[in-house]
Amino acid sequence: MQDIRTYPDAHGLAHAAAEHFMAIASEAIAARGRFSVALAGGSTPRPLYEHLATGKLASQLPWSSVHVFWGDERCVPPNHPDSNYAMARETLLDHVPIPPPNVHRIRGEMDPTEAAVVYERTLRQFFVPGPEPEMVTFDLVLLGMGTDGHTASLFPGSDLLDEQRRWVAAHHAHQARGWRVTLTPVAINAARHVTFLVSGAAKAEILRQVLADARQPDPLPAQIVAPRSGNLLWLLDSPAAALL
Repeated sequence: MQDIRTYPDAHGLAHAAAEHFMAIASEAIAARGRFSVALAGGSTPRPLYEHLATGKLASQLPWSSVHVFWGDERCVPPNHPDSNYAMARETLLDHVPIPPPNVHRIRGEMDPTEAAVVYERTLRQFFVPGPEPEMVTFDLVLLGMGTDGHTASLFPGSDLLDEQRRWVAAHHAHQARGWRVTLTPVAINAARHVTFLVSGAAKAEILRQVLADARQPDPLPAQIVAPRSGNLLWLLDSPAAALL
């Protein structure tokens, strides 16, 4: 089941996303003593991270109980301008008292295949099987969506859309303009909550196709996201939602 919510502009979207983040974090910490989140890269989540890092929201969250991961990463050093880790660090992590061991970045500076193996090992050690009948991963996965319908680093035509076993994989595609390491649908769809953040008129047509057209994830990878037992939420601004 998916929920679609629309806000007037990017500022309203960021504010709603921050409240959503805080609610899930508080619920997870109260229930299980920790909150695990996979952050998204790109420009859309930046205002969310900045919002979380300032004001009363930052002071409300017990950051010592927060564990941060990433949905995907470009294969660049952690201080590179294209690094998703670097963006999150500059906008959020440098401004909140999160313990360094709680920040689990993808090692983009490593060989891509090796980095994927290392990150999968990290996830499987962190998410040991719990009382749920099925394996559960993150409390929250944040995702963006490109104008081609890709999400994380799952691009149109990618073999990873059919992955059934691995949680993390390296991928090189012409759309990515280089190597990426990404969560696969296996890990994403095992999360308790998956939330898309989509902003801007440039995304309106592809968003209409993803939400309204028949399921065809090969050309529309965002359609592969369907949590097995978790909740799927789309947070949109009005320009992105204009054709719905």
